[in-house]
Amino acid sequence: MDRVIPKKKWTSKRIITISVIAGIVLLIAVAYYSTKGGNKLDVQTERITISEVTKGKFQENIPVNGVVLPQTTIYLDAIEGGRVEERYVDDGTMMKKDQPILRLSNTDLELDLVNQETNVYNLLTQMQISRNASQQNTVEKLNQMTDVESQVKEAERIYNLDKDLYAKKAIGSQEYQKAENDYNYYKQKEKLTQQILSQDSASTKQQLTQAQQSYEGSQNALAVMRKKVGDLIVRAPVDGQLTSLDAEVGQSKNKGERLGQVDVMSGYKVRVDIDEHYLSRVYTGLRGTFSFADSDYVLEIKKVYTQVVNARFQVDMEFVGKVPTGIRRGQTLQILLALSDERTALLLPRGGFFQQTGGNWIYKVSADGSKAYKVDIQLGNQNTDYYEVLSGLQQGDKVVTSSYENYGNDMQELILKGK
Repeated sequence: MDRVIPKKKWTSKRIITISVIAGIVLLIAVAYYSTKGGNKLDVQTERITISEVTKGKFQENIPVNGVVLPQTTIYLDAIEGGRVEERYVDDGTMMKKDQPILRLSNTDLELDLVNQETNVYNLLTQMQISRNASQQNTVEKLNQMTDVESQVKEAERIYNLDKDLYAKKAIGSQEYQKAENDYNYYKQKEKLTQQILSQDSASTKQQLTQAQQSYEGSQNALAVMRKKVGDLIVRAPVDGQLTSLDAEVGQSKNKGERLGQVDVMSGYKVRVDIDEHYLSRVYTGLRGTFSFADSDYVLEIKKVYTQVVNARFQVDMEFVGKVPTGIRRGQTLQILLALSDERTALLLPRGGFFQQTGGNWIYKVSADGSKAYKVDIQLGNQNTDYYEVLSGLQQGDKVVTSSYENYGNDMQELILKGK
């Protein structure tokens, strides 16, 4: 007789199937929680930087580099081109005003000087000849005037005598008429001679004036030419230190070419390079500070060069108050340039977190210090030490300011583990 065998509910096959399904469900759950918000990550506290939000004085500043330069620099350019024949001093020499630095030669210029001198001497000779001729002509005219005056007097004497004799019927009318005509003739001749003498004097004076002006003009041209030749000897324009001298014996220099410079050692200024991003915010009067030999010093912007080259522009700064002892031309200074006045603000220490968050969020540490969670924030201006907090954090809050590079943007919470 057949016997009914009861069916087993938990066979090995069924158990394996259920285990596989449970594993799949577990994997799906893990994947779900890893892709949804609320991800958590264990972090060792000794590997991160935790900073506290404080309240204090804030001033926006930027770090810039400046080069120490003399306050006044006068450039030496070749006023006239030529070949370097002799160098009297070396680069770095302390110069006195008008002390010779080097000598150039220019044969064309020197030949022009000789020609100009010859022209002046020729003109002077011609002027002297013309003056002598004018004087002789004047003497002749004066002699003629003297003769005419004598003839007038004689004609007047005869006319008066014949007039009296004619009245007494001692001579005839024809003789009297001739004496009268001679007298009138010489009177007219005297008047004409006076006009000629007057015109000759005016003409002679004008010629002499023109000759004198021409001679003076030639003399001025000669003086200019002599100065041009004199400029072939390059001299120090002021007292100072000769620097950047670029001229070797035998070298040819073109007119206007830079030869060097003289630095007036009465004081220093600092030439600073600044990123063009700050061009609209930089103006004269802004101040900066730097440290030198364990002391702090203040600089103030005196001039802004608005021309942008290679995405940067320059400013000149001068020392306010004391000047560092031992500072030298060409030294580089690291300056903190203040872009705003001091004000009270919430301060967040700078850190690597900004590169991943752009200052839009940060990990804030919980009150018990066991975790740090993501919060949205808004930052304002910054300086070399702090960001200005506008919203999202309060004084006393603690935040993670080290780099978030290994966390990923979707990590919502950090579980802080001690040592």
